[in-house]
Amino acid sequence: MPKEQLYGIHAVHAALDAGELEEIWVATERHTDERIVPLLEKARALNLPVHELRHAALTRKFNTDKHQGIAGVLLQHPEPDFTDILADLNGQGFLLVLDGVLDPHNLGACLRSAEAAGVSAVILPKDNACPVNATVRKAAAGSASRLPVCTVTNLSRTLASLQEAGFWLVGMAGDAPQSIYELDLNMPLVMVMGGEQKGLRRLTREHCDYLAHIPMAGAIESLNVSVATGICLFEASRQRQSLKTSAIV
Repeated sequence: MPKEQLYGIHAVHAALDAGELEEIWVATERHTDERIVPLLEKARALNLPVHELRHAALTRKFNTDKHQGIAGVLLQHPEPDFTDILADLNGQGFLLVLDGVLDPHNLGACLRSAEAAGVSAVILPKDNACPVNATVRKAAAGSASRLPVCTVTNLSRTLASLQEAGFWLVGMAGDAPQSIYELDLNMPLVMVMGGEQKGLRRLTREHCDYLAHIPMAGAIESLNVSVATGICLFEASRQRQSLKTSAIV
């Protein structure tokens, strides 16, 4: 099995902090860059091998010109297990399910928003969905290393398990009768977003306790999935933060 790679300053930084890297590769032309030097110093302090290549050679090795002069190879760690995540949450928390997001840049942006909004974990289906690859990690700007992301074989069964554990599932659909702003999201919450082309799949939709839409003005009928995800997650975060503030006061 080929080893997983990642590239970009933020992605490498986060992976270093998470102890996920086996080795680092740096472009010879960038090894004195003030943003890269601290990463190399930390890698050497951790006794990680640091290799230098010319910029063009680094581009060929990692098959991208978006590496910002630094890249790495990940250790072979198993990804978080859904059962363990569920046990740790103990019926509380805020999760994101992405049902069939295919574009790695969209997935990376969703992970970035999820971390910023305080999501506990992200769940992805194994089939018909983008895996967390190097492009995703670059777009996520480090969030893929800081946020538990697990892949499940049977999404319907996973959603049922979340409901049994006390979570409420809110699915986003353009034809839903109520607005996301009309829902009370102060509960053990799973926000469920569909893929770029077809939205929520039928079985996923049927498992949701609520369906909601984002109110739209003008002629635009839909939003990019990463934009829609950010809007929904931060509405939930706003409501949940308001509840904490009220409790303190």
